[in-house]
Amino acid sequence: MIELKRDELVVSFPEVHEEASVRVDFQRTLRIPDDDRGYPLPPGLGRFPLRHVDDFPQRVPPRWIEHGGVMFPMYQSEAMWLNFSGGYPFVIKVATGKINAVTGKTWSDGLHRNPQDYMVVPDQPWLDGYCVEKGVIRQFVATPLGSGYSAEEQITEEAEHGGIQIIAYPMKREAYERHMRARPVVQFRMAKLHACAATGAGLDMGLAPGGRMRQEIYEDHHDLSDWDTDHGSRCFVHIANSMVWHDITGHAPPGAPPTARAYTKAGLPWFEYYAEDNKALEGSSLLQKLKSVATLGKEKGDVPLPENTSVEVEKVIELRKTLKRDQVREGVF
Repeated sequence: MIELKRDELVVSFPEVHEEASVRVDFQRTLRIPDDDRGYPLPPGLGRFPLRHVDDFPQRVPPRWIEHGGVMFPMYQSEAMWLNFSGGYPFVIKVATGKINAVTGKTWSDGLHRNPQDYMVVPDQPWLDGYCVEKGVIRQFVATPLGSGYSAEEQITEEAEHGGIQIIAYPMKREAYERHMRARPVVQFRMAKLHACAATGAGLDMGLAPGGRMRQEIYEDHHDLSDWDTDHGSRCFVHIANSMVWHDITGHAPPGAPPTARAYTKAGLPWFEYYAEDNKALEGSSLLQKLKSVATLGKEKGDVPLPENTSVEVEKVIELRKTLKRDQVREGVF
């Protein structure tokens, strides 16, 4: 089952194992420049507020009620990332506008290995964008559905779904007990900042590919049969434009995040994550063909990304996956 608790989606299957639980939240962050450079990981600026769409049946589109799920606000051109946490192994599939963020293929239930269309948690602590190359993603950037920028519209030529789609499957009890060991614990990229408001238009938002970021999507080293596809929970996560969030919920949305330039100028840190014992996926040829927001904007004669100045990142904090309990890491001699 899936529940909403303190702005997190909590997926749990006590009938599979008493520890079978994983949490997903959606992190506010700064938008990296869309300039074809490869940037480190930007910070987390706190969770987006999540609300049940069923609590506002008269104020959201009927299609949202049909899909169910939850919603959160984003400004146009704002960026975000998904944060995964929990010690019990799960596989999670993520799509935007029903386009798989790892493979670029259309949404489907179940798990597929060639190519791998899911991520393994806790090995994969977060997802910041579309897997376009080995070790490279293009950042998730909000865009009004129907503007032509979203990954969904570029691949299907339709503006039908928008939002984010998630499905999670736990590891089978017998597989967990067979593989049970100390699981890695990852330091979250958290920072708290305050910023001014931004502007936007429209209600229904999709996600489009933005700047290039250094992030690996890890290969599943388990047997495919280890995952319990008979038990799964899925959720449709709608994205509302922040400019109408108050009209829907009666609550103000979070303020817009700082620009990459302002953040870097203030001397605040970016991040790199290393997990040497995990192998990265090669990336999707379908997603690699997507045009970034800045590139497509030039073709359209638009300026969809305000404050897109390149930055020189100097302060980077290295995050490493915690080793197994008895393992000793060999450093540099």
